[in-house]
Amino acid sequence: MPASIREEVEHLLAAALTLRTSTRISCPSCGSGHVAQVLGDNGGVSYVCTACGHSWS
Repeated sequence: MPASIREEVEHLLAAALTLRTSTRISCPSCGSGHVAQVLGDNGGVSYVCTACGHSWS
């Protein structure tokens, strides 16, 4: 693979990792980062804190 393509792939992977770690969701009730994403009753996305049980959408 040419160096320019390899460098671009590495840049994109680094950007994706940064985005992933900077967009973490925390519980609005207890502040924990232990949050699960679940499918809501209306087909939307809801969140549940696995530390305190608080849920929100």
